[in-house]
Amino acid sequence: MKRWKKFCVIAAATFAVTSTTFSAGGEGEPSEVKAETIDYDMDSGVVSAAGNVFVKHTATEKSSTSKNDNVPSEVTADDVQYDMNNGTVTANGNVILKYGDGRATGGRAMYNTNTQEAYLLDNVTVTRNDLKITCGSLRNDGQGHMQADGNVYVVQTVPPNEKYPNGDTRTFRGEHVDYYPNDRGHVFISTGGIITNSDGTFTADQMEAWLDEEHYVGTGNAHVVNPPRQLEAGGDRIDYYAGEDGKAVLSGNAWANQNNNTMRGNRLTVYLADDNNLKVTPSAPKATELPGEDKPFADKAGKV
Repeated sequence: MKRWKKFCVIAAATFAVTSTTFSAGGEGEPSEVKAETIDYDMDSGVVSAAGNVFVKHTATEKSSTSKNDNVPSEVTADDVQYDMNNGTVTANGNVILKYGDGRATGGRAMYNTNTQEAYLLDNVTVTRNDLKITCGSLRNDGQGHMQADGNVYVVQTVPPNEKYPNGDTRTFRGEHVDYYPNDRGHVFISTGGIITNSDGTFTADQMEAWLDEEHYVGTGNAHVVNPPRQLEAGGDRIDYYAGEDGKAVLSGNAWANQNNNTMRGNRLTVYLADDNNLKVTPSAPKATELPGEDKPFADKAGKV
């Protein structure tokens, strides 16, 4: 009798794949599954689907731990195993995940439709708002923390604004990158990385950025190169504030060079004046200038 019940469900689902809909957890928590072939085990609550599989689920406030309740999540793949009891989706082949303003693709994925936890593998690409992330694998805990591994490349596209009339493109590279979109766009590159924008290149053994505030920090062999201003600087740590009153604070064996003029000290601050003058000043302890240098250097090249 049990085998006959399962066979009847399979036959019905296969016959009506274009309108096949399953409900998990009762009314108000619908899950829709479409595919070329569908095997639904009523006893285990597991759906096995193959061929242009599409899964859609809307988690309600009662069942979801996400702040974005009632936002549908979608999974597209070549084949899918969907446990409707706990919301776990295991997808293989040409995987596409969509939730809210986020979209992720990869070769394989595990995803929970209730908590939005996800783990993607194989040529992963994630887009969210103004960011695009490519990497070997990515984990998302569903609570605002993404971990990307393997040749991670992050691109942020800044639209034209008063500071950047033509817009700007910022990139971040590293082998391991943590991203906290709900914490002022916090990016943490623990194993060393490179940050670039229209101003130049910033490298360090460990890097952080708060994208919403345009605040960048490099620790350990920190080094910045700014070709538009003919500026190069370094130190044990660099705090770079790229806002309206931009400045860069260099500390620990700090140095700055522009137009063959060099200043060294334990701590240096690169200020950006309203008239676009660039000025470097020492802070305590007293900086040591090289021979032939009798004043801080400045030029009209623009902002750091």
